[in-house]
Amino acid sequence: MDTFALVVTIAVALFFTYTNGFHDSANAIATSVSTRALTPRAALAMAAVMNLAGAFLGSGVAKTVSEGLIQTPEGSKGMGILFAALVGAITWNLITWYFGLPSSSSHALFGGMVGAALAGGTTVYWDGVLEKVVIPMFVSPIVGMCAGYLVMTAIMWIFRRANPHKAKRGFRIAQTVSAAGMALGHGLQDAQKTMGIVVMALVIADVEDYGDPIPVWVKVACAVMLSLGTYAGGWRIMRTLGRKIIELDPPQGFAAETTGASIMFVTAFLFKAPISTTHVITSAIMGVGATKRVNAVRWGVAKNIILGWFITMPAAALVAAGAFGIVHLAFL
Repeated sequence: MDTFALVVTIAVALFFTYTNGFHDSANAIATSVSTRALTPRAALAMAAVMNLAGAFLGSGVAKTVSEGLIQTPEGSKGMGILFAALVGAITWNLITWYFGLPSSSSHALFGGMVGAALAGGTTVYWDGVLEKVVIPMFVSPIVGMCAGYLVMTAIMWIFRRANPHKAKRGFRIAQTVSAAGMALGHGLQDAQKTMGIVVMALVIADVEDYGDPIPVWVKVACAVMLSLGTYAGGWRIMRTLGRKIIELDPPQGFAAETTGASIMFVTAFLFKAPISTTHVITSAIMGVGATKRVNAVRWGVAKNIILGWFITMPAAALVAAGAFGIVHLAFL
């Protein structure tokens, strides 16, 4: 039963990574596709490869997820808590994907973990949740918006005397690099979040010891599933990010992607903070768009997206708590 529970939990974790991939593929490539810098298929293939590469760049975020948010629960109840956390996250991912809302897969996962832990009577490290999740949740969009605005302002000033057509053509080429950086950052951030969950499952099942390095097969499995999910593509969300917030041109797309990628690398390597790629790129697009004129950004759409950000953690936590209740009645 224990081995079966472990296998099922790991399978569900990998399915979560897959949904994360198709939910968040838009983050990396929506701006490149909407400016026609890349065709959708080429953009998705490039994003899938870079996601795969990004997953192997570090393990700080995985460590935060597996050790810094909730106490590692024990036994079959512990496995039930992890399973319920993943069910909460997947359910919210699918709901927001269906409605085309770029909500955060990361915060769905963290909400699921907290909700399931509370329902299962496991200690939640509220300091860790506040420091690594809640504060970055508020700070990263503000940084993204301000940095996007500043980067775009700098580009407009540097290229103020350039031929507009030549500049646009150049930025279209540059966007392939910035989109690749964005996808690499997405792999670095999001594949590691699932690695952290799988490591917790292995610790609960006594296959690994607390604090052991992440097994190579875990890294490979999480990276491959994220890549496959990315290649499957989240067209609904791509439409929201690429077109509905603001119509972007290549220089703006480049500025937004460069801003988003930079923030993801800094937070992963310096702070080991699992931030939301969705929050970062969406706020960077808003900041870049505001350089045109403030009312160029469709703030109504932006408002719905921001509302989704605030609802995500509590909603996923409630679903996860309910899922734990069902698991507890049925199996524990």
